[in-house]
Amino acid sequence: MDINGTLIDDTFAEAFPMKATRLVITAHTPVWANHAAQSLTGFATSVIGCGCEAGIERTLLPSETPDGRPGVAVLLFAVSSKELAKQIERRVGQCVLTCPTTAVYSGIDPATSRAPLSDRASLGAGLRFFGDGWQISKMIGQTRYWRVPVMDGEFVCEETTLTVKAVGGGNLLLLARDLDAALAAAEAAADAMRALPNVIMPFPGGVVRSGSKVGSKYAGAMASTNDAFCPTLMGLSKKSELTADVGCVMEIVIDGLTDSDVGAAMTAGIAAAAGRGNRAGVLRISAGNYGGKLGPYHFHLHKLAGDVVGRPG
Repeated sequence: MDINGTLIDDTFAEAFPMKATRLVITAHTPVWANHAAQSLTGFATSVIGCGCEAGIERTLLPSETPDGRPGVAVLLFAVSSKELAKQIERRVGQCVLTCPTTAVYSGIDPATSRAPLSDRASLGAGLRFFGDGWQISKMIGQTRYWRVPVMDGEFVCEETTLTVKAVGGGNLLLLARDLDAALAAAEAAADAMRALPNVIMPFPGGVVRSGSKVGSKYAGAMASTNDAFCPTLMGLSKKSELTADVGCVMEIVIDGLTDSDVGAAMTAGIAAAAGRGNRAGVLRISAGNYGGKLGPYHFHLHKLAGDVVGRPG
């Protein structure tokens, strides 16, 4: 398939079940809400080495938050409910409780969530003990909140956060003529995806240059460089999938609350990258998979690209 001279490979991205939650962080000003959100989502690019994958979903107006203050919505993904709960408590305790003026709330609305509900994870239930006995609880409707005294007043947090079954590992590989073309295409694709709800791209700036494959020649290594897409290994690796005109490859990994959210983000990314076209140096768009053996969610690029072609304009 060809869009603007950019070839769309006849392949698919393979994604996996995960557990996820949305947290709403509020603060006295947008600056401090953002500081807390950036700190909480730091070092969270891959479950392989970070324990979770997390990112800022979007900024929130005061009219969209539980306490009427500026806020930020963040999404966190992990491979199990147990690991997700551990990451939530550690990151909120170290990065939100510590940040001036912040409060934190569960951001999954069970009445409107399209993602299958999973269970609840501790949010303030454990952090309340930082109050050393001075903490107090407050019930509003069926929801319990904790008020923990701190040096700027109170830290308010919901007792638990709702978690959902989610999808991780959607991806696009952008093959370009050179570094500048690859970066421009990746930035355009990541920007397009950020405009959509319920998804994050957990790597720096939404882009990863160190794409990996499962396994390694070295014992104990879970993953290693994806030599099939490394331009410097063209002609050396028997698995190379590159042609001589490809000078740079960038990957975008997508986590979403549902498979349709991941598919929508991938479609937006294809549209943005292919919209630049071959004349801008975007030669091919591909994806990574494991032959369909490891993940139940398969996102076929030709189907997604067909949706792009069918769009007005």
